Amino acid sequence: MASRSRSIFLPIALILGAILIVVALVMMRPAPDRTPMQRLPPLVEYIPVQFDTVQFEVPAQGNVSPRYTTQITTEISGRIAWLSPKLVAGGFFDAGEVMLRIEDFDYQTALEEAKANVARAQAMVAEERARGQVAEAEWRSIQAGEVPELGLRRPQLASELANLQSAEARLAQARRNVERTEVRAPFSGVLQNRHVNLGQFVSVNANIGTLMGTDVAEIRLPLTDFDLSLLDVPVATAEEFPGPRVRLRAEVAGRTHEWEGSLVRTEGMVDMGTRVTFAVVRVDDPYNRRADLHPVPLTFGRFVRAFVQGIEVAKLAQVPRYAVNSNRQVWVITDDRVLELRSVELYRLDRDHAYIQAGLETGERVLLTQLDTPLPGMSVRIPDDIEPRDRERSRTENNEAIAVDAGGDS
Repeated sequence: MASRSRSIFLPIALILGAILIVVALVMMRPAPDRTPMQRLPPLVEYIPVQFDTVQFEVPAQGNVSPRYTTQITTEISGRIAWLSPKLVAGGFFDAGEVMLRIEDFDYQTALEEAKANVARAQAMVAEERARGQVAEAEWRSIQAGEVPELGLRRPQLASELANLQSAEARLAQARRNVERTEVRAPFSGVLQNRHVNLGQFVSVNANIGTLMGTDVAEIRLPLTDFDLSLLDVPVATAEEFPGPRVRLRAEVAGRTHEWEGSLVRTEGMVDMGTRVTFAVVRVDDPYNRRADLHPVPLTFGRFVRAFVQGIEVAKLAQVPRYAVNSNRQVWVITDDRVLELRSVELYRLDRDHAYIQAGLETGERVLLTQLDTPLPGMSVRIPDDIEPRDRERSRTENNEAIAVDAGGDS
């Protein structure tokens, strides 16, 4: 009976002993440090204000087109006997190069006939002159005095001279028709399309195709009044002038290329629909047919972005556009590392930058970091306040975070 009682109370005693030991250890544990953690101000980036002379570029866009485009037509009728191998869409021709030939048998026959008519008319003129000389000699042998015009056969000679002149004109026309059996390119260009085939009979003024001149390319750029205020060009001019340089940019086969041109004229009127003035940019030898002026040919029809060299304006501060809010205000970081909302006077806004005329001083810091809820008087830190060791540690932690993200993505 006694041994059974010991077997019952022994486990209970062990459990109670363990509980007492745990309670004693908890009571002996030092109290946690209840000092509140200090929250550091956010670390932000900035740009120092610096006033410089800014060379503006006016952005625009447009399509490349030839300066000269013409419909090649026939001046005579006939059957096409020969086509140039280049007479295809995209074929290049030099000025005066033969594009096609029309059968010239009938025109050669007409030419020979015209030559015979001229020879016959020349013979008749010679004959009338001889008759006039004979008539004059006979008249003077019979009687003295002035010989009448009819007696000298001068009217007949005038008629034959007129016939000779008419025959010579028909001969010139026949020679011209023979020349017209060869259709030649009026200028150097590329063929846009073709509308005839070998053996086809064509009539006068038949459309052969469209030829676009490759000597000069032009791009029409829409410019607003404010854009024109940044360019040193006349608003209206009838003659070309050495205008500002223009950089043209486009993607060709997945790679970005640039070409250079010059703004040569404005069209001198405001488009009533868009309220813009169109300026014309000239690019010489766009297809590199005379020399390697461009990295790749600037083909007609290509859409390009243009950057026109503008005027220079002194004492402007350039900051990223996102640093200026819609109310034309910027956040300035004071020497005490607090934020101050400052109104500024803008000269121009473009896609990437804002150009400030007034409202800032040289050396002031403009906030670049986009904070969630910035408030005037808010404390911030800048990279200059971080110790070099802490700066290196922050850079290492950022690199490790980027590496972890990359590993997770893979």
